[in-house]
Amino acid sequence: MTTLPDLPLTLALPKGRVFERSVELLSQAGLPLSVPEKSRALRHRFGQIELLELRNSDVPTYVDLGVADAGVVGKDVLMEAGRDVYEPLDLKFARCRLALIRERGDRSPIVRVASKYPRVARDYLRSRGMSAEVIKLSGNIELATLTGLAEAVVDIVETGSTLRANNLEEVEVIAHSSARLIVNRSSLKLKRDLLRPLIHRLAELVAD
Repeated sequence: MTTLPDLPLTLALPKGRVFERSVELLSQAGLPLSVPEKSRALRHRFGQIELLELRNSDVPTYVDLGVADAGVVGKDVLMEAGRDVYEPLDLKFARCRLALIRERGDRSPIVRVASKYPRVARDYLRSRGMSAEVIKLSGNIELATLTGLAEAVVDIVETGSTLRANNLEEVEVIAHSSARLIVNRSSLKLKRDLLRPLIHRLAELVAD
């Protein structure tokens, strides 16, 4: 394997398990990285490479506005952000799905939908010709249906155990999500000698 060009590179990564998996994958692709020691540091330097440890929802903003050259973020977050970034690769981990969720057996008209993803929810309702109000919530979205705040919610589902425990069901899967590599469009031109080979190597790794 040839060495990647030693160019400055800033990467925006979400905190938690996705951060660690992303660092491992990027290291396998040839970047001189390792998972940082546990600390409260938000920036980590590895020679020419800087890692920014961010909230998941902030990653598309940092990449779109050029503070970071590239990043890793869930497709669900990317859909909601609506940012103009290049999305070259599905990294095929952190899989989940966005779904319309209701109490089991509830067939009453949907007047209000609660979600952490109001943009996605509105687009979905529009595509179905529905005019329900969308309200943004955070935290335990499922409670909105259990308390009568909304007739349905749009939220991510991983194992479905929370739904089963609360007598809820997926009415329709809106989108499948997984971790995606995203790249700032200007960086892709200015640092193409680094970024193009990196994308190619990551594609080979996740294809196995």
